[in-house]
Amino acid sequence: MAAPMEVNRLLASVLKPFAAGLTRLKVGLRRRERRSSYLLLAPLLCETKPQADLPSSPCCGSAHSIQRFQWIGELVPTFGISGSQVKILNSPSEFYGTMKEHIKMAKKRIVMASLYLGTGPLEQELVDCIEETLQRSQEEPMISDLRVSVLLDCIRGSRGKKNSRTMLIPLLKKFPNQVRVALYHTPDLRGILKFLLPERFNETIGLQHIKVYLFDNNVIISGANLSDSYFMNRQDRYVLLHNCQEIADFFDELVNAVSDVSLQLQHNDTADVKPGMIHPFTGNRADFCAAANKRIMAVVNEARSEQQFRNHIRDLFENSSEEDLHVLGDIGTAPKFIDTWIYPIIQMRPFEIRIDEQVTETLMIEAEANSKMYLTSGYFNLTQAYMNLILGTSTDYQILLASPEVNGFFGARGVAGAIPSAYVYIARQFYNRVYQSGLQDRIRLHEYFRKGWTFHAKGLWYYLSGSKWPCLTLIGSPNFGYRSVHRDLEAQLAIVTENHKLQQQLKQEQEHLYCLSNEVLTTTFDQPNRYVKLWVKLVTPLIKNFF
Repeated sequence: MAAPMEVNRLLASVLKPFAAGLTRLKVGLRRRERRSSYLLLAPLLCETKPQADLPSSPCCGSAHSIQRFQWIGELVPTFGISGSQVKILNSPSEFYGTMKEHIKMAKKRIVMASLYLGTGPLEQELVDCIEETLQRSQEEPMISDLRVSVLLDCIRGSRGKKNSRTMLIPLLKKFPNQVRVALYHTPDLRGILKFLLPERFNETIGLQHIKVYLFDNNVIISGANLSDSYFMNRQDRYVLLHNCQEIADFFDELVNAVSDVSLQLQHNDTADVKPGMIHPFTGNRADFCAAANKRIMAVVNEARSEQQFRNHIRDLFENSSEEDLHVLGDIGTAPKFIDTWIYPIIQMRPFEIRIDEQVTETLMIEAEANSKMYLTSGYFNLTQAYMNLILGTSTDYQILLASPEVNGFFGARGVAGAIPSAYVYIARQFYNRVYQSGLQDRIRLHEYFRKGWTFHAKGLWYYLSGSKWPCLTLIGSPNFGYRSVHRDLEAQLAIVTENHKLQQQLKQEQEHLYCLSNEVLTTTFDQPNRYVKLWVKLVTPLIKNFF
């Protein structure tokens, strides 16, 4: 026994120093690997109406095995954790309180990516928490290297005289060496279009829509923005991953990559690109998008390659002693019991990054007969591909959308006030297709209503055939609409789990949202508040790709 143990120690001592170098080598090799044929066919299948019976995935095992989802790991890194490290947050107040708590405890990093930061008292309290933590970091040597990175959308974050920028400039002035604020600007808003489009309307062209809130090794993924309504009475979804360093490192790198291709906010309220970077709207668009693709996909590919390398090392030493594994350090560490797999998924169509689109379509294509999908979106405006897949496969769909009264645009001034009616019109058209196809028993729509609240939740829960618990959920920023697929920067998680307690959490979350809804029937559209003016019907097909 002594000889094998000595060999293991020798291998460990040799492999550890060269791990980083081997990882970079594997990145180059992985970029040339072929992806599975059925994944490449997914977008093609969506261009035409899919057939009811689609071939099953070759990687699927038994009907109830979660091994069927391992194909996602061919596109993105796979992080194995314990389900006990995952907590579903259920309310805006819990989301807000959890963020403040983790900001105060942060010692190494605070990373926040959102569409914008509001300007009210609750948002100011959040900024004050960050300032207090930064101040403490300068007084305590143990946390002297704390850094804060904030990524927002440039257009939305610059709206109005008092805005996200003015909220954060005091931090930049007081802690210039510890705080970074990046403002993403879409490359599609440029030239005469940028000059002519007024405030608010210019936001329809494209936005930074990722919602990631990271504190040391704890990560919150959500669809919620940093604004008072999202802390009080705007229902969204939120998941907290506790003590997940590798996942935190990935999202830290991802936000950093998007920040690198964004404008950098200065303490005098100016913003410009980093030296050597291409400007998003004055530089060449193709060059900017190519550079952004290279920078962001390097994060995905390197993380995926490193995870696979770590897994190979762990397999190599799976029969080794604790002493041998200790030699490997971080490479050999893993949760003692892995029953949950986290797949970070991104969509950035302006940069030709289409992972989320591919994963979502393939999930719909590969869903087994008699399985169930609960899909929700704050803004019901499904892409044609998603609609065709829902109508053409044999999965049972329960789709939750906002009633007009809880739509975020309800009561807005001007043209924006007609947007809830446009969503009603889109929902009615889809409902008519379901009804005319005789699919109303398999595809059902539900409208969320809660007095005094608005609805912004999005994602899906997947139940395998015969199961009473979901084994997969998608949670994050995408709305399954045209904007999410084609215009905005999006990120979400695919969480696959065998952990019964986590499955129960997911089921409770889904049921909590759906219990505050009513099923949409033919008579629903006859109600006075569902009346859609003729001009709204005429313009909706023309503008539906912008909201």
